[in-house]
Amino acid sequence: MKRILLYITLLLTGIISYAQDDISKPQETDVVSGKVLNASTDKKLENVHIVNLSQVIGTITNDEGDFSIQAKVNDTLYFSYIGYKPLKIRVTNDWVKFGEVKIKMTELGIALEEVVVADVQLTGYLEIDAKRIPVYNNYRYSISGLDSGYEGGSKQPGAVNKVLGAIFNPADFLYNTFSKRSKELRKLRKMKKDDKIRNLLQTKFDRETLMALLQVDRLDIDEILRNCNYSVDFIKFANDLQILDAISECYEEYKVLDRK
Repeated sequence: MKRILLYITLLLTGIISYAQDDISKPQETDVVSGKVLNASTDKKLENVHIVNLSQVIGTITNDEGDFSIQAKVNDTLYFSYIGYKPLKIRVTNDWVKFGEVKIKMTELGIALEEVVVADVQLTGYLEIDAKRIPVYNNYRYSISGLDSGYEGGSKQPGAVNKVLGAIFNPADFLYNTFSKRSKELRKLRKMKKDDKIRNLLQTKFDRETLMALLQVDRLDIDEILRNCNYSVDFIKFANDLQILDAISECYEEYKVLDRK
């Protein structure tokens, strides 16, 4: 009887140990697939960008609207396509288990505002008109011995002082800007290494993908760039890849200062 009880005890111990090991194992990453269609016409959408916001990797759909991407349960996928409303979709157990799903994206109605073609009165004489047309220049200042430059905006007497203030007293604004967002901003390096994400950001100017990846809103992005001494024109007109590189450069500088 004692021997039987010993066998049962050993058997139960093994089962419990196996179950604990299975629970403690990290969730494996699977590959999920699907097809992206127009919601109203079921037309297959080619070159839709899909970004796994949780793992910071990206892909695009082929000419049949098909895609596959590494993901695990509860990862969030972000779908972006010009002229269509962006989508965020959570990866579920059923998706991983049963395979391909259909993702339908809705077109945006775009209302074009009236565009003023010219707000400068031209005479037709080149020498005169060249002086009338405003020229917008932004200057990026650098100082020997420093790795990075600083954008001072348009050339004006206070620009250099603004840059020097940022260089010699950077800790305050960098800490206030980044300390509360360090978790999201750690994704910057991954974003810069993924070619699909870089190619996507290079064609975009709306900041939507950046906001989704970094979990910040448009005002936060503008504030970060202002605190890093980028000009108003750069903040307005740079593409999303330039914005990513600017934020990344500033964040790397903050981490160096924070360690010191």
